[in-house]
Amino acid sequence: MSDHSIRFLYLSQEDLIEAGAFDLPMAIEAARQGLLRYRQGRILFPDKIVQIFDEATQDRINCLPATLLDEKVCGVKWVSVFPGNPVKFGVQNLSAITVLSGIEKGFPLCVMDGTLCSNIRVAAMGALAAESLSRRDSRTIGFIGAGEQARMHLLGMKSVRPSLDTCYVAAKYAHEEQDFIRTLEPLLPDVRFIACDTQLRRAVEDSDIIVTATSAQAPLLKAAWIRPGTFYSHIGGWEEEFAVPKLADKIVCDDWETVKHRTQTLSRAYKAGEITDRDIYGNLVDLLDGSKPGRERDDEFTYFNAVGQAYIDVSIAWAMYTRAKAAGVGTEMAMQRSMIFEKPDLKDKIRL
Repeated sequence: MSDHSIRFLYLSQEDLIEAGAFDLPMAIEAARQGLLRYRQGRILFPDKIVQIFDEATQDRINCLPATLLDEKVCGVKWVSVFPGNPVKFGVQNLSAITVLSGIEKGFPLCVMDGTLCSNIRVAAMGALAAESLSRRDSRTIGFIGAGEQARMHLLGMKSVRPSLDTCYVAAKYAHEEQDFIRTLEPLLPDVRFIACDTQLRRAVEDSDIIVTATSAQAPLLKAAWIRPGTFYSHIGGWEEEFAVPKLADKIVCDDWETVKHRTQTLSRAYKAGEITDRDIYGNLVDLLDGSKPGRERDDEFTYFNAVGQAYIDVSIAWAMYTRAKAAGVGTEMAMQRSMIFEKPDLKDKIRL
């Protein structure tokens, strides 16, 4: 008799970390391969579905699918972003679940926490860009913003630029800077941390790498603070004045055609006529496959902006699932033990 059960692996965030899936080099490589395979036509990537519940706050839940043809797996990230959560409720602003299904039978393989993957993906993309666009001898990094994205970004940058030995951090409130330092100092004992007491310029003016990771919609970063040779990784929406991208020698995106229709600084500058398509040097994959060179001079100011491509999340989630499965971590769950009309005593349980 055929087995009609359908089982999948459930992986909590704790399961993933226990399995060793909090692995920045693994995520960076998965992101690299995802970008290259998408260019090669080996990934299906349909449009996402966005449900915005409040235009002012941008509270939203998104559904983002992608299929990795070589791995024969289809994944979807169900992600909520509620920017007001930290202030209103004292909780994180982003949470996500990822579902992976095989495309031979179509049955689910895994339901897993997607929050860790989503945060790591942002850092992995910034780190990939830093490999090509930051100076190899970069030693100082400055953050405007001190939340989870900023913390993860530091780990990603340190992974590809181990020479980093000084980290400046400026946030809206001084206690956020101290929380940032208390969290990361034990993880990176070879890095000296400097709290900037909410002085944004202090975090930037002596930094080889700059990262803005805020929920602000305001021009916080000023072009006058940026010295030649700096690499800037822009994470949020509108975080710097238009003069910053106009100052850049190279502007690189994860996907410019996607960025230009969003509400990033670049898209705002584009719509205002401050920059044009010709001002965009290329997409990150152009640097990865050798189509275009990355940094060419030590004094170049290079600028990177990623809005997120869900096929990268699915690529990293697949790597995490593979790692967890090999480690024997997670809980096997039954979606069904038999088909509907094979259930015993169905007559007594059905209502007509």
